[in-house]
Amino acid sequence: MKKFFEEFKAFALRGNVVDLAVGVLIGGAFSGLVTAFTEDIINPLLSLFGGANAEFGWVIPIGSGILIGNFISSVINFIITAFIIFTIMKTLNKLNDFGKKAEPAAPAAPTTKICPYCKSEIAIEATRCPHCTSQLDA
Repeated sequence: MKKFFEEFKAFALRGNVVDLAVGVLIGGAFSGLVTAFTEDIINPLLSLFGGANAEFGWVIPIGSGILIGNFISSVINFIITAFIIFTIMKTLNKLNDFGKKAEPAAPAAPTTKICPYCKSEIAIEATRCPHCTSQLDA
């Protein structure tokens, strides 16, 4: 049973599965935002120019208003959804990195060496010691 859960965790937390889930959720929230924009702002603007009516021809509607409050509500819903998904992903990434040990950093390449004659510390590229002026081997 433990192996089953380990396999499920490895499957569910793979990058492409999580990315797909996030894409679907953000896409659904964005779809609601586009729908609200179209129904609450674009359609009322278009209806100001009148619409075709099969019985009476062109009709100028009275009282068709832009529902800016509904659109702002949809924007807020989208922002809340995106924030929640962001915090869930941040938490998942922290949990995923929790059990891993930090790899030790590779030692940096030396930038100095010791002069074999005077034992002073000199630059690694030096061909002559600045302290004792001895010629150094390449």
